[in-house]
Amino acid sequence: MRIHFNPKNNPRVIIIQKLYGKFYNEDDVLDFPKHRFKKFIKDIVLGTIERNDLILDELNNKLGDEFVFEKLDKVFQTILKAATYELMYKPNLSINIIIKEYLNSSNFFLEDSQTKYLNALLDNVGKKLRSNNA
Repeated sequence: MRIHFNPKNNPRVIIIQKLYGKFYNEDDVLDFPKHRFKKFIKDIVLGTIERNDLILDELNNKLGDEFVFEKLDKVFQTILKAATYELMYKPNLSINIIIKEYLNSSNFFLEDSQTKYLNALLDNVGKKLRSNNA
């Protein structure tokens, strides 16, 4: 039996959509419809919004001077923020799982070349964040 993958059911895709709406469309209302990962989705979305400045500081700090967050595509920024939040505040999730989930989700939003760049950035940030906290 083959399970058909529906992006609307993917928690990370929903997280990216909610955050994008909040950060760039200035959606006032954040609603979280029934979903089997609703608590997780809500936790990541609200946590990322709440700690936005801290996340940006960490990204700029960890990725160095050649990295300019503002030059990235808005969807790319959103994915990077959410993934960084998970890397920082979800120590029970492995770096590889977080990166894999966001790369899978990014396929709905980004070109292949952007996904490769995202992979490199997340890998870099993940290693730096987790090595400091270990």
